[in-house]
Amino acid sequence: MFLGLGSGLFLAGTDLDTVLVLLGGCGAIGAATLAAAGGGRRLMAVLVEAAVRSGAGK
Repeated sequence: MFLGLGSGLFLAGTDLDTVLVLLGGCGAIGAATLAAAGGGRRLMAVLVEAAVRSGAGK
């Protein structure tokens, strides 16, 4: 789904940086949702995963 969304936005003329920020925001929302539902060790794993993914985009 995110691949299609990002590709569609890029092909529609949206700047690549904007597309990446939007998809990163979607990922952060998903991570926050998992963190709220999981808790404990899962919370730490989600936060670390989100940090790694956001750092990979730079």
